[in-house]
Amino acid sequence: MFSIRALQLILREKKSRIIGPGSSFGLINAFCTSSSSSQSQRLAGKITVITGGASGICKAAAAEFVRNGARVVIADVQDDLGHAVAAELGRDAACYTHCDVRDEAQVAAAVDLAVARHGRLDVMFNNAGVTGSRGRPPLGAVDLADFDRVMATNARGVLAGLKHAARVMVPRRSGSIICTASVAGMAAIIGLVRGVAAEMARSGVRVNAISPAAVPTPLALGAVGSWFPERSAEEIRRMVEKEVNLVIHGAVLEAEDIARAALYLASDEAKYVNGHNLVVDGGSTVHRSSSSSARPSE
Repeated sequence: MFSIRALQLILREKKSRIIGPGSSFGLINAFCTSSSSSQSQRLAGKITVITGGASGICKAAAAEFVRNGARVVIADVQDDLGHAVAAELGRDAACYTHCDVRDEAQVAAAVDLAVARHGRLDVMFNNAGVTGSRGRPPLGAVDLADFDRVMATNARGVLAGLKHAARVMVPRRSGSIICTASVAGMAAIIGLVRGVAAEMARSGVRVNAISPAAVPTPLALGAVGSWFPERSAEEIRRMVEKEVNLVIHGAVLEAEDIARAALYLASDEAKYVNGHNLVVDGGSTVHRSSSSSARPSE
């Protein structure tokens, strides 16, 4: 690497003439440009499947991954939105496939599509999810059909993603699987991630979770809006952004923040991160724990 003194000498020698691309200064400039470029391509060449990628967090993740050099298969049930996102990202970078994660065969088909098109799968982001009915009803009023619907997507669908991603990653002894949980719950996902991470470690496949606080995605806003129909759209957004979360001064949690967390876990920068639950909540869970421990015992 050039020292500062060497660089000063080169600049002094070349002061009176234009420095061409073949000069030492040109090499320094090329090195710096290359370093900057490689830093911005943290997923260069990596093949990714994102479930739920047509909107919200995973739409942001698809865009972030493509910006960083990945090729993305967007797997969702929102066909019009999915095709639109893929077109926006570019035919060479993204494609869309219909995938209802409640159907294992469709999850398997999304994984197989990535392998058929690109020869392998490097990253699987299991993010597809739905919301349940409002609040916490008393036990006698629990709607088991609603429970089954949520668990079929948010838990069983994740297990299907884990299973079929591992099916194609283990033979190559490489891969990163990311599963979305939540600071609001979804302990089933954390349990799955930890168990599968331990099993997959010696196969070279990493498995991690992300637990976001409330993000004002269309899914979240729509759910809260249905629970509080008397509130305006602006009031609903404020509830999600500020009243549910612990607010960091000057910051609002956005889908792009979760996308960047997923980018890290997907990248080689996280090569030794396995079985981890990355909490992105501005300290909300810590604040709640501290508040609880500070209360006098009854």
